[in-house]
Amino acid sequence: MKTPSIPSLSLVSSDLSQFGRTASVSRVTGETDVQVTLNLDGQGKCAAQTGIPFLDHMLHQIASHGLIDLEVKAIGDLEIDDHHTNEDVGITLGQALGQALGDRKGIVRFGHFVAPLDEALVQVALDFSGRPHLSYGLQIPTQRVGTYDTQLVREFFVAIVNHAQMTLHIRQLDGINSHHIIEATFKAFARSLRMATEIDPRRASQIPSSKGVL
Repeated sequence: MKTPSIPSLSLVSSDLSQFGRTASVSRVTGETDVQVTLNLDGQGKCAAQTGIPFLDHMLHQIASHGLIDLEVKAIGDLEIDDHHTNEDVGITLGQALGQALGDRKGIVRFGHFVAPLDEALVQVALDFSGRPHLSYGLQIPTQRVGTYDTQLVREFFVAIVNHAQMTLHIRQLDGINSHHIIEATFKAFARSLRMATEIDPRRASQIPSSKGVL
């Protein structure tokens, strides 16, 4: 597949080597070609072109509210539907998160946030436990937001959870507008991710587990 041509994210691409917690992952299958570059210690800059506009919008939420510098390029079989591209972006982003965290030494590990967006209110709690698990409690009232199939929200988070090896709980506390519910979810996830991946100064050289391994 031909690599998509989009302007590179200047902050991400300029000198990722100066930071320790970065990753660049390329995943090519018969269905998609996905490239993800991220810096966990970034400023929230994002360049995303997946061919799915609403997914690009949500990736911007992850970067902006998680203070992650993120570059995502994807080409997929969108002539079929968005499923493969949506899932494979989640898989590749999860792999990049796992790679950037390494042995997870020094991180806070747990994160939680409750995000309001107008009438919508969504709670997210996560743990970089090394044990993939998703508890998904969204009740999205419409099948689509624009052209985006709202069933794909769950598939995106399943893919991230499995490949970043995290435990993730998502609870919808309120909301009737599909766009608001989904965007509040991504914002809460981003803030939880930021909290969990920050370095705990009290045990920066230790793995945050009584077992000594995650």
